[in-house]
Amino acid sequence: MFAEFLQYLLSGITVGAIYALAGLGFAIIYNSSHVINFAQGEFIMIGGMATSSLVAAGLPLWAAVLLAVVITMLVGVAVEFFAVRPARNADVVAVIIITIGASIFLRGLAQLIWDKESHALPSFSGDAPIHLLGATIVPQSLWVIGVSFLSILVLGWFFNRTLFGKAMLATAYNRLAAQLMGIRVKRVLTASFGMSAILGAIGGIVITPITYTNYEAGVMLGLKGFSAAVLGGLGNGLGAVVGGLIVGIAESLGAGYISSSYKDAIAFVIILFVLFFMPNGLFGKRGTERV
Repeated sequence: MFAEFLQYLLSGITVGAIYALAGLGFAIIYNSSHVINFAQGEFIMIGGMATSSLVAAGLPLWAAVLLAVVITMLVGVAVEFFAVRPARNADVVAVIIITIGASIFLRGLAQLIWDKESHALPSFSGDAPIHLLGATIVPQSLWVIGVSFLSILVLGWFFNRTLFGKAMLATAYNRLAAQLMGIRVKRVLTASFGMSAILGAIGGIVITPITYTNYEAGVMLGLKGFSAAVLGGLGNGLGAVVGGLIVGIAESLGAGYISSSYKDAIAFVIILFVLFFMPNGLFGKRGTERV
């Protein structure tokens, strides 16, 4: 019984780490621009698909990973420059619809560039399972968890220890005051999309050896990342991480003890619960403004 629970828990932490990265991507963009970017899932998909195709073309894994991250970052910057920036004076709903349109466009483009088939990546360090107190975990799951949390730590260092990171925090707190202090807000907004795309690419790359990927893979991952961000408190980085782990673990336990048929519905049930009973999320600022 304990081994079974531990198995579900490890599985939940693995997928929860990816949801945490996706949720952080939502939080970064929301903080800097108050835009909810529903193309975040496509950044995850592009990272995985690009790496898979580059490895298949003969590049070593490390080179394919670096190039795929750069490609995804450029896609994120392009979304901000060509889709979001021209609508900076539009209302929030219009900008959200624009990001949904960008998501659909990126899926269609991915289908043209690649195909409708699933693509795989080799495991980074073999497939021999590791046994732990009666449960098993594949080495790639450790890569997912380790790389995800290393990315989170690096992101925390960036925001708290670098001048540009502090400029991004200042823009999130008060855009007008940041402009008056000489911070280039447009550059901050572009950087936020680039950073969220990098996070998405990293998540897509490390999870692809486990789940495979295709041009539609980002849809559910993005929505579950949004669920994580809402649960933690939209705009709160720590909340996005905690929310991602909660969503992942709840999904895994629900699939194991109830039915796998309801696995994808659990994230949406969480969104509804939060919207009804905790609209500010677990760590959201109590009030009309969130930072």
